[in-house]
Amino acid sequence: MSIQAYFASLSVLKLFKNMPGGIAQGLIWGLMALGIYITFRLLDVADLTVDGSFTTGGACAAMLILAGWPAWAALLIALLAGILAGLCTGLLHTKLGIPAILSGILTQFALYSVNLHIMGMAANKALSVDKYALLLSSRHIPQAILTGFLIAAALVLLMYWYFGTEQGSAIRATGNNPAMSRALGIDINAMKVLGLALSNGMVALSGGLMAQYQGFADINMGRGAIVIGLAAVIIGEVIARAVLGKRLNFLGTLSFTVLGGVLYYLVVVLVLWLKLDSNDLKLFTAVIVGLFLAVPHFRERRKHSFHKRAKGEVKGDA
Repeated sequence: MSIQAYFASLSVLKLFKNMPGGIAQGLIWGLMALGIYITFRLLDVADLTVDGSFTTGGACAAMLILAGWPAWAALLIALLAGILAGLCTGLLHTKLGIPAILSGILTQFALYSVNLHIMGMAANKALSVDKYALLLSSRHIPQAILTGFLIAAALVLLMYWYFGTEQGSAIRATGNNPAMSRALGIDINAMKVLGLALSNGMVALSGGLMAQYQGFADINMGRGAIVIGLAAVIIGEVIARAVLGKRLNFLGTLSFTVLGGVLYYLVVVLVLWLKLDSNDLKLFTAVIVGLFLAVPHFRERRKHSFHKRAKGEVKGDA
């Protein structure tokens, strides 16, 4: 097929038709990105638990809804299950001295079996919006967008308030300067455990929402979640700095983190619209994350190069 024929086969109408679904899913992944932001940026901890805790949230929500629980109550239990998963990682790291990244891998590995047991040793469980009162569904995209937006807004405001409290500030201080935090009397191990628990609780909450949106919970639904979450965080940060610059505050950072999830999934929609192989999505994601991670590095190098050049010119004039 020639290039002209290839582009002629693409339907712009279909692209715009698929965008609302991408926004709905992006909002859910944006919620997960908020959880990853806590560990990745605030605690400066590499936590790989999320691939397992995302599935845990979806599995808990699905099984409880199938058992007759209301969707909101099932989400609360999913949240608690994620908190427990984060606690496991935190205790492995702080009490047993296992490096954070290995603690996350161990918990994630164990959660695969735990999630299978939650779902009755089945690889997936189906949820039908026709049989159960779900909070959001891919069958009702406008409602899903509104619900996702309201939950995201509530969580952003809640995080903004909490991390301004004494305890929340202690978590931020622990990630920023552990030695100084310890000298000030902060129990940095307790703050790490608390941060990991909150992070994975939010990840599991988003997993519960995703199970409802897509109509099923699957044992592999969290695979690669950490990369998607990092993509949302990095994309959100880069765009936030470009738009707001020095006016960027913590509330803006959290808001743009959610927006990063939406933008990431719109890119996914664009890739699928271009009829590229969906099996290459993880490759595209890795490339996107790598490029956005490199932006701050090259920006700093550019600043230093301009600074050195300016100093050289001043010396030359002297």
